[in-house]
Amino acid sequence: MFRPLSIFIGTRYTRAKRRNRFVSFISMTSMIGLALGVLSMIVVLSVMNGFQREMSSRILGMVPHATIVGVNPIDDWQPVAAAALKNPEVTAAVPFTQMDGMFSYKGAMQPIEISGVDPAQEGKVSIVAQHIVQGSLEDLKPGEFGVVVGEITARRFRLNVGDKLTLIVPEVSSAPGGITPRMQRLNVVGVFKVGAELDGSMALINVADAAEMQHWQPNQVQSVRLAVKDLYAAPKVSADIASSLGADYKADDWTHTQGSLFSAMKMEKTMIGLLLLMIVAVAAFNIIATLIMVVNDKGADIAILRTIGATPRQIMAIFMVQGTVIGIVGTLIGGVLGVIAALNVSELVGWLERVTGQHIFSSDVYFVSNLPSELQGGDVLLICTAGFVLSFLATIYPAYRAAKIEPAHALRYS
Repeated sequence: MFRPLSIFIGTRYTRAKRRNRFVSFISMTSMIGLALGVLSMIVVLSVMNGFQREMSSRILGMVPHATIVGVNPIDDWQPVAAAALKNPEVTAAVPFTQMDGMFSYKGAMQPIEISGVDPAQEGKVSIVAQHIVQGSLEDLKPGEFGVVVGEITARRFRLNVGDKLTLIVPEVSSAPGGITPRMQRLNVVGVFKVGAELDGSMALINVADAAEMQHWQPNQVQSVRLAVKDLYAAPKVSADIASSLGADYKADDWTHTQGSLFSAMKMEKTMIGLLLLMIVAVAAFNIIATLIMVVNDKGADIAILRTIGATPRQIMAIFMVQGTVIGIVGTLIGGVLGVIAALNVSELVGWLERVTGQHIFSSDVYFVSNLPSELQGGDVLLICTAGFVLSFLATIYPAYRAAKIEPAHALRYS
């Protein structure tokens, strides 16, 4: 089968046993280094995707996707919910009231965000019921001023179900300062643990109790909480619903409360990816050293090829083919091993824990008890493409030097 001269000789140089074993060793280490760099990038980015997925499912499973907030307390939330459910992106709409305050227990205090919820309907928009570790969400009965606190709060105050603590909320008054604190005794009826900072900054009470603390009527609420199909469509969906309801309503969504966290996570993934790309770049540019050694070793061969009619462009192509083959093989090996490792990293960590007897990810320390991983085809394609491109660029300078070798000079000193 006919093959161009450059491809034939370039691939032959790659397969042939070199007289200089050191050159062969450097070539092999370049390939291995490139494979390890690609493997590392795929595994690390997959693990970061897994952590981001876990954070998204837990945090955005607790905080509202979007809310339709009334300028004044909403007397009847049902028509607002019905209007919201007409939007095909909305999957659920429930009553919701939110307050900021302070918890006080035996002289210790901490800031807290109180969510007034309807226990019977909260499961439509929240995952909190799936993460109750003590007590029950259904124990938030109206008029009893029960509270479900996060695991971090319970641990900080050493709370158990049945304990009482004080909630302090600001209240507008006619006093000279304009605001006076109002204190309400709460009974702990449950503890939740989602494994995120919300375990120490969020607590739940009954929506009717929240209305009473705000001096509203029992049926009045601050807003209607929405669950949407596409989280990234929440700003537009909530804005459209609020505008259709009139000037008495405004929209809010998760990007205002949690957007900075997910922007930081995205930036972190980008920066880690760039740092790991430097490993791939170092491995790829080791090909430069390899090819320069090969060019010096093959000086006489280059001169003979030139004397029998090979052009400088063909000589250049020979060594570009050789370096590119090294890069392609290294990148493909790293890509395949990286995909396999990313798909099995959780099992690998579990095996290490069983062999060593040590918990690498203890649930008492980390918010996850295993190493999550989510392999994304776009990441694999981008990493392998970067490996191919860097490998190709690394061949240009050595190949250019080979093309500039003068036949007479090479044969004289060979």
